[in-house]
Amino acid sequence: MANVFVVTSGKGGVGKTTISANIGCALATAGKKVCLIDADIGLKNLDIALGLENRVVHTILDVTNGKVGAQEALVRHKQLKGLYLLAASQIATKEMISPEDMKKVINSLYKNFDYIIIDSPAGIERGFRNAIAGAEKAIVVTTPELPAITDADRVIGLLENHGMDESNILLIINRFKKNMVKKGDMLTQEDIKENLAIDILGILPDSEAIIVATNRGVPVILGDDNHSAIARVIENISSRLQGEDIPIDRDLIQPQSGGFVDFFKRIFKRER
Repeated sequence: MANVFVVTSGKGGVGKTTISANIGCALATAGKKVCLIDADIGLKNLDIALGLENRVVHTILDVTNGKVGAQEALVRHKQLKGLYLLAASQIATKEMISPEDMKKVINSLYKNFDYIIIDSPAGIERGFRNAIAGAEKAIVVTTPELPAITDADRVIGLLENHGMDESNILLIINRFKKNMVKKGDMLTQEDIKENLAIDILGILPDSEAIIVATNRGVPVILGDDNHSAIARVIENISSRLQGEDIPIDRDLIQPQSGGFVDFFKRIFKRER
């Protein structure tokens, strides 16, 4: 039976889709069977983040209209055989799918996956209600700016009003800048946790690697820079979702950078 998560936020542009794609890849890399559902009807960015836009034949709208079954509409990832995508339709609108439709789609996939991750659109309107309808747990994504945190607080309240227990709502802080925190110019993770009153699942550093990977349509955890700080944090998040107890402080430890140590490792690897 699947663990069903919705990845959501109040504010757009905080990185939900990129995070959804990378968490899905990390879980699949760990041997889990994962289904990613793009609930952002009308925009459909999750297929692009995964590099699967040219392989999509059917969308979630085809499933809810009865044209095909949910299993038939899935697109299998090129590298990760345990990762599947149910894409959104770019020509549809959020009003063409109801919360009940989403529940039926998830129920039809529930027994076939270890994890179902729903990428929610920004905002709190119909698309949000669709995305959360069949979810058991939520991952709220925010950045360390006051408007994003204020919007995240509102989303947490809405999730609780829809019957989701506080213990099933987790937080990811994205684009965290340690140097700004040290200067007192950015909220700390303790400040954010105290204000939102939910547990932190992960803290992702501000990273050029994620921008490069996203532009290439290759999740950073699968790309050339898969040993970057952000890839390591995504692995930590995946492990926590699987029940491992990894301290949040590990997300803030920067890996060793370049220099003689990396050079030595490369030489040693070649000689073996």
